[in-house]
Amino acid sequence: MHVPLWGWAAFAAVVVTMLAIDLLAHRRATVIGFKDAARWSAIWVGASLVFAGVVALTLGGTAGVDFTTAWLLEKSLSVDNLFVFALIFGYFRVPREHQHRVLFFGVIGALLFRGIFLAAGVAVVSQFSAILFGFAAVLLYSAWKLMKDDDDTYDPGTSVAVRLLRKVVPVRDEYAGAKFFVKEAGKRVATPLLAVVVAIEAADLVFAVDSVPAVLAVSDDAFIVYSSNAFAILGLRALYFLLAGLLARFHYLSKGLAIILGFIGVKLVLQASHKVISSSIPEIPSLVSLGVIVAVLTGAVVLSLRRPPPQAEVEAETSEVEATKTPV
Repeated sequence: MHVPLWGWAAFAAVVVTMLAIDLLAHRRATVIGFKDAARWSAIWVGASLVFAGVVALTLGGTAGVDFTTAWLLEKSLSVDNLFVFALIFGYFRVPREHQHRVLFFGVIGALLFRGIFLAAGVAVVSQFSAILFGFAAVLLYSAWKLMKDDDDTYDPGTSVAVRLLRKVVPVRDEYAGAKFFVKEAGKRVATPLLAVVVAIEAADLVFAVDSVPAVLAVSDDAFIVYSSNAFAILGLRALYFLLAGLLARFHYLSKGLAIILGFIGVKLVLQASHKVISSSIPEIPSLVSLGVIVAVLTGAVVLSLRRPPPQAEVEAETSEVEATKTPV
């Protein structure tokens, strides 16, 4: 699928405009409340669906379905990111009024690094279709770990990126408002807020290991995979503040994500077999994938609400998220 230059320019203009509006709306350090988070979540979802409609009208219905499927897939996988965000904020004792600023810069970095990874993935897949089997293995392994509750627990204190930051620049223990750097004794030192941004960026790189292969199972078109990732990432901040404090109650989401990852892994195996082994091997259409993702996510949420976890479990997970340790 050929996307003209004006299509990329229009996409970039939409992203920059939305980021600017969001930044202006939250230019002051304030605590993001539930209503504000719900309003911005609706705005980001609406913008994504409108963009999907534009894609369908200009590039065809299949492209529109691919974008929507990839966007929803990335949106569902990003739920794991929310748990990690909460752990990082708790570990570094980030003041609530500065959390939006941290996530804003985290989104900027994620857009940059995801672009690099996805461009590399598309280039590799276009030249070596057999690599799709390797991507499928990654997804199936991740699904198995999630289903067994054997997913690695993220510990912000062991972040290699934060340790490297401390070697490059001194990091003080106290925050200085929304500043990333201050001067002490004539020297420029970083505040813990910069360490938090670095920790979030490092965590996103880890999540990209699952995210990039998954979205490449939906489409190998650079415009579709990057734009869908971008819109999912842009709405991640609002989703975090919307669901903060409620994450532990959606305890079946991890099982739902495991099923989705497993399904996408199988889809990728069939896709690779179709390209490498025989064109007679059927592929799973994106419309079917979209239906499966919607059904599984809906089922996981409904089941979580109908069968809530024991109160002790909720309190334990909530206290773990909110636990504080000595910062940097």
